[in-house]
Amino acid sequence: MKETIQFDQQLDCSGLSCPLPVLKTKKAVDAMNSGQVLKMTCTDSGSVKDMPSWSSRTGHHILHYDEEGDQYTWYIQVK
Repeated sequence: MKETIQFDQQLDCSGLSCPLPVLKTKKAVDAMNSGQVLKMTCTDSGSVKDMPSWSSRTGHHILHYDEEGDQYTWYIQVK
């Protein structure tokens, strides 16, 4: 049974291709408070490489990543 992660805001980037999911994620976390969690979903397979790279550059922490079919879900905690 999968653990449920609590999140403060949800962002759907389905149908968008690189670099839009990362750019929209950046804009969303910039408007959030430290410690809050963003749930971002997308269909861009490039996010598998892009999100960890973005996370290491910005310091925002990826709490969990899930891939189901062509849907990628990221839980990002704002630094």
